[in-house]
Amino acid sequence: MSAEPRQPNQAFSLERTGAVLIKEFIQLTRDRITYALILAVPVIQMLLFGYAINTDPRHLPTAILVQENSVFARSVVSGIANSSYFDINHQVRNAAELDELVRTGQVQFAITIPGDFTRRVVRGDRAQILVEADATDPTATGSALAALAQLPREALRRDLTGAVAPPADPEQPFEIVVHRRYNPENITAYNIVPGLLGIVLTLTLVMMTAIGVTREQERGTMESLLATPVQPLEVMIGKLAPFVIVGMIQTALILIIGRVLFGVPMAGGWPGLILGTTLFIIGSLGLGFLISTLTRTQLQAMQLSVFYLLPSILLSGFMFPFRGMPDWAQWLGTLIPVTHFLRIVRGALLKGQGFADMGPSLLALAVFVCAVAALALARYRTTLD
Repeated sequence: MSAEPRQPNQAFSLERTGAVLIKEFIQLTRDRITYALILAVPVIQMLLFGYAINTDPRHLPTAILVQENSVFARSVVSGIANSSYFDINHQVRNAAELDELVRTGQVQFAITIPGDFTRRVVRGDRAQILVEADATDPTATGSALAALAQLPREALRRDLTGAVAPPADPEQPFEIVVHRRYNPENITAYNIVPGLLGIVLTLTLVMMTAIGVTREQERGTMESLLATPVQPLEVMIGKLAPFVIVGMIQTALILIIGRVLFGVPMAGGWPGLILGTTLFIIGSLGLGFLISTLTRTQLQAMQLSVFYLLPSILLSGFMFPFRGMPDWAQWLGTLIPVTHFLRIVRGALLKGQGFADMGPSLLALAVFVCAVAALALARYRTTLD
């Protein structure tokens, strides 16, 4: 007689459950990248959201042009400096210097006190000071401009006494004329849509390359390629070149949609924008290739790509004002390529910046491309060995 098949034990067993549990823990500890990301991601999120993110930025860089040397002018400057929203770090001699500082993004605000300020205040003749704000990021300027509303009432309170008291409206001895440059209507889309270009390219190109190359390693097709006389640099260029075209198509699509649907300005700066976009696409693809040399599975590649994307969104100035972050967070943000690419895109589309204005950001992207390419080739050669 043939033996009957063994029936599985239907009773719940803590011993069997414990064996499976131990096996899963052992497997988890062997997957070091996943295990590290499980611990690192929530810690980084807590630190960034708790310490780095600030929607009410203060101590914003400010340039000032004082066209008269008077007690009233000095009192106004002192009142602005005493505000927690403005840090006067440039005192210029003419309007051209003031314009350059705003155009290149070195300051957030430019303030002009005209030469007839004191005379108009004393006569009660509608004295004014001009405040120009770089409104490419409306969130960064909103609270600071609101704080300026108290300046006319407080700045000259101690000076306007006796014979120099104005004849009328002593509560408002002067008015502040605000000029929101590059985005006078405070339209958020003008800031978000250009910034979205950097995030989309990062998300698709880094992750697409990392997962695609890792998938070939899992399927064994990479081993066949390694058996050929193809050099590492040739492999890298051959695999990444098609994705450069993909990145350019994505860029054109986002710019067209931004212009047609959201009315994003196209102020110019196209040569610098094209060069910056090319460098950023190549660097992002190189980073994806580097990630593929560090991982063994597609899941690990995706996890490392997301791990890179997280600070790119939070510390680059895409979602939150860059100057609202503490100094250490701004320092970390300058190490992220997306930060420099966003400055190039916004500078070109909203300000019409040229090569000279974009120079520091273009140089940073060029360094990023060289560093990532060198590391990727070094890792790829190690894999070959």
